[in-house]
Amino acid sequence: MCGICGVYNYSNSNNPVDESLLITMSNTLAHRGPDDSGIFLSSHHKAGFGFRRLAIVDLSPAGHQPMFSHDGTIALMLNGEIYNHEVLRKEFEAKGHRYRSRSDAETIIYAYQEYGIDFVHKLLGMFAIALWDENKQQLIVARDRIGIKPIYYTFVDGRFIFGSEIKALLQHPGVSRELNEEGMDAYLTFLVTPAPMTMFKNIFKLEAGHFMVIGKDGNIRKEQYWNPVPIGQQPSIDIDGSPIAHSKLLSSDVPMTEESCISTIRTLLKQSIKDRMMSDVPFGVFLSGGIDSSTNVALMAELMDRPVDTFSVGFRDLEQYNELDYARQIAKEFKTNHREVMIDQKMAMDFLPKLIYHQDEPLADPVCIPLYFVSKLARDNGTVVVQVGEGSDEQFTGYSSYLRELRFYKWWRSFQAAPAFARNAVYRAAALILESRQKYLPLEYIRKAAQSDELFWGGAISFTDTHKKFLFNGNNNRNARFSHDLATQWHEEILRRDPNADYLKRMIYLEFKNRLPELLLMRVDKVSMATSIEARVPFLDHRLVEYTMTIPRHFKIKNGEPKYILKKAVEGIIPNNIIYRKKQGFAAPVNEWLRNEWFGFMKDRLMNSRILSQYGFKRDFIATTIEQHRQGKRDDGMQLWTLLNLTLWYDHWIEGKN
Repeated sequence: MCGICGVYNYSNSNNPVDESLLITMSNTLAHRGPDDSGIFLSSHHKAGFGFRRLAIVDLSPAGHQPMFSHDGTIALMLNGEIYNHEVLRKEFEAKGHRYRSRSDAETIIYAYQEYGIDFVHKLLGMFAIALWDENKQQLIVARDRIGIKPIYYTFVDGRFIFGSEIKALLQHPGVSRELNEEGMDAYLTFLVTPAPMTMFKNIFKLEAGHFMVIGKDGNIRKEQYWNPVPIGQQPSIDIDGSPIAHSKLLSSDVPMTEESCISTIRTLLKQSIKDRMMSDVPFGVFLSGGIDSSTNVALMAELMDRPVDTFSVGFRDLEQYNELDYARQIAKEFKTNHREVMIDQKMAMDFLPKLIYHQDEPLADPVCIPLYFVSKLARDNGTVVVQVGEGSDEQFTGYSSYLRELRFYKWWRSFQAAPAFARNAVYRAAALILESRQKYLPLEYIRKAAQSDELFWGGAISFTDTHKKFLFNGNNNRNARFSHDLATQWHEEILRRDPNADYLKRMIYLEFKNRLPELLLMRVDKVSMATSIEARVPFLDHRLVEYTMTIPRHFKIKNGEPKYILKKAVEGIIPNNIIYRKKQGFAAPVNEWLRNEWFGFMKDRLMNSRILSQYGFKRDFIATTIEQHRQGKRDDGMQLWTLLNLTLWYDHWIEGKN
């Protein structure tokens, strides 16, 4: 895991890339790579790379980056891990390539020499890649299939500037700090800005499963090379990590049964966890005591000749948020080296400035707070690599909110059959009652049905379009339909790819388009890397994702049981009381903190931040929301946390305040 950044001056100007600028940019990424640094400048200084290394595989100087081909015409930087590099190494050595290291990064150079831009299809792993081809005078950047690793970029006066974090781009004197208003509207809805936008105007993030080629004349080619719902495209990597032309696991000639599904899930999970144990440094697991993290521990323990290192986090004085008893049960069951950290509101408050700095753009997920402290616990105890459970609930339908959406969908479809005038009449009548009672969510469901909007926009929504009507003064929310247009676009995309997709599959697809890569995985990336550790996500191995997208709904939800097929698959691997206990979820007590200890701080920042007055937020409405939350009349902690993140971000990154 590392931090990468760079500049490509593709214009005809005689303005070479400055080495000192590359050093300055890469130094902002030192937390991502405290072990080593490197600089590359191409001939005539048209392109330059800056690199910070967190040494994971091949700790020797041979693993130094940027890494070069034997003739020096290809320069490479990798942020991430290539888990099938040893399989590919055998292929490339047989073709005459001579390795100079044990690094997984070196394999990418030979993959590019053998396959050109199609090299991305051969890689199994998580990655953000930058590759310079001196002969073609072209730069390639690529992001892994799921979007586990980020890469940001901008264009300024004939230059392409990129990096693992936005803060590196902002070191370039040509990059300005301006708010992206469309990004703000999307953030208020989705808790994050969907790719390719960011909260900064004219700064973008490469979408998951995409690559870009920037040519010597400034011609740009951006292409999606992978999608969780492929159109006539078979997987390119087999269960053992070898490049293949087709997949036996996805053969439509073999009917899927519950037994075959269970067997395949077990096979893929075991292989995925085994692959993610590739490391020359200590590794462990973040353990919550839920199904996913417990399965990580159990399957890892099978493969190890020493105890698994496990790490958990809990909250002082707020026991209802803790799952520590279940984590301790798993730790005892599998005889792990278990460590815990307990945090309170003061520790969380003191962390806020650092959180805003490391996020770069606001991620309104309060789980970032406990995630930081458990990451720090791991690093302080010498663990550099951890496995985490992200992605399981999205694939296997683990959220109760998914079941709620599916129930509403039946009503939504029936309501859609009514004439438009009747639907609008129902909506107007409902608005008279529900607006006065501040029942924004049920009114939003009725609005969507009345106006033929798609029902499901994502698994985490803060401000609905109905809620935004009251959040802004008059028509000041100029991008009021922007989030709606994004959700519509994603639904249309999945139906183009699979016209027969049921609504659950459409919901899961939307999660892979936005919430998973841009919110859940970015909280893991930004927060874990803030403590210089690498987090790996075995449930998001793309081979497993490709398979789970073919599993029918009646295996994922059976007799009202969410996550049914995964629960059956892990029976006998972890205890039944862990599998079938009521889902609690990894959460942070922002409702309580904002109602009590953080109340004065939150109110002061929201009422005095310039962004709220400058962009037409209705202060009276926000003040009322704050007071009603304090009195316990409403639970608006998520909405207040979303606004607080926005104001703290704006004050720091745009206004330049500490």
